Amino acid sequence: MRPEANALRAAKAAVFLAALIPLARLGAGAALGTLGANPIEKIIRTTGYWTLSFLLITLAVTPLRILLRQPWLVRLRRMLGLFAFFYGTLHFTGYLVLDQFFDWQAILKDIAKRPFITVGFPSFVLLIPLAVTSTDAMMRRLGGKRWQRLHRLVYVSAVGGVIHYLWLVKKDISDPLRFAILLTLLLGFRAIVLLRRRSRAVPAA
Repeated sequence: MRPEANALRAAKAAVFLAALIPLARLGAGAALGTLGANPIEKIIRTTGYWTLSFLLITLAVTPLRILLRQPWLVRLRRMLGLFAFFYGTLHFTGYLVLDQFFDWQAILKDIAKRPFITVGFPSFVLLIPLAVTSTDAMMRRLGGKRWQRLHRLVYVSAVGGVIHYLWLVKKDISDPLRFAILLTLLLGFRAIVLLRRRSRAVPAA
């Protein structure tokens, strides 16, 4: 194996282990009884926080790749995106099982009546087709252009996730505002890159 391949494997392993730290801390807190007065809320809030965090980390890969001129970073994007889906699944499952106890009528009423859930639920659902089609085989099956169009849903999911967090928090909105600013910067960077590419593609008059 080439040194570059070994370095990439090591980087993937390090990112994988680091991405499991929030889950390990939750597990340790549950075992030691240190999750606070409302452990269910702590679990749901923490998994939601890391869902949004990994979504933005995934979106940050392309700008970092361009700015740092490190093309290998794109090899980490799929795993980071899958971790966003993983924590999103834990977040939704925690709400479904621990908070609502599979009370479907109550869940449907919650989705309809509480704005932050109304936005958060479809934001999570949008991640499902992205996770399902994340493999190389699905990319070949869909074709590059269709696959790229489908995976632009991540932008919608991230915007919905930030709104979900902002509407959830009632007092201190500093954390959701930081997420909103970072997402704006990441989407703005992409818009600038796209406009530059289009301007270069247009022939001079």
